[in-house]
Amino acid sequence: MIFAPDTEVALGTIVALINSATPSTDHLLTGADLDHFLDQQGFTGSRTRNEAELRSVRQLRSQLHGIWLADEERSVDAVNNILRNARALPQLVKHDGWDYHIHATTPEAPLSERMAVEAAMALVDVLRSGELSRLRVCAATDCEAVLLDLSRNRSKRYCDTGNCANREHVRAYRQRKSEQKPGL
Repeated sequence: MIFAPDTEVALGTIVALINSATPSTDHLLTGADLDHFLDQQGFTGSRTRNEAELRSVRQLRSQLHGIWLADEERSVDAVNNILRNARALPQLVKHDGWDYHIHATTPEAPLSERMAVEAAMALVDVLRSGELSRLRVCAATDCEAVLLDLSRNRSKRYCDTGNCANREHVRAYRQRKSEQKPGL
C-alpha cells in the first residue's frame, strides 16, 4: 500500500469523477447520474439534490482535472485554495464500517465542498509523499482519461475506462507485423 486506505479511496473517486466526462460523453448530466455516481463511490452526507449541487460537482470535476494535469507548484496552490476556501478543519472520524480516517468538513457541508476537501486531503498526501508522478493520463493514443498508478514499479500506463491497454497492444502487434518482411 502506497497511501492510507482512505487516501487511495479518495484518489479513486477523483479518477472516477474526472473520467465521468469524456470528449464524447458526460456521465453527470442529471441528478440521477450524480446519485448513481455517489452510490458507486460510497459517498455519504447531506444532499440538496438540486441543479446547483449538480453544477457545483461538475465544476469541481473540471477543477480536479486541472490539478491532475498541473505541475507540483500549481497543484499545491490549488489544493491550498480548496482547503482555505472550505475553512477545512481536519479531524479523525470513524463511521460506516471505516476505521479512523480524516474528515475536514462536517457531513452537513455542501456536497461539492465535502468532495473537494476530501480530494484535497488525498492530494495533500500525494504531494507530501512526492508521488505526483502517480497521477497520470492514459497512454493510449485515442484516450484522455486519467489514471492513478498504485503499482509497485510505477508501470501502469493505461486507464480502466475501457480496453485501452488491449487496443494499444493489438495496435503495436499489427505495427510490428506490418514492418516484417514477407517470407521471414
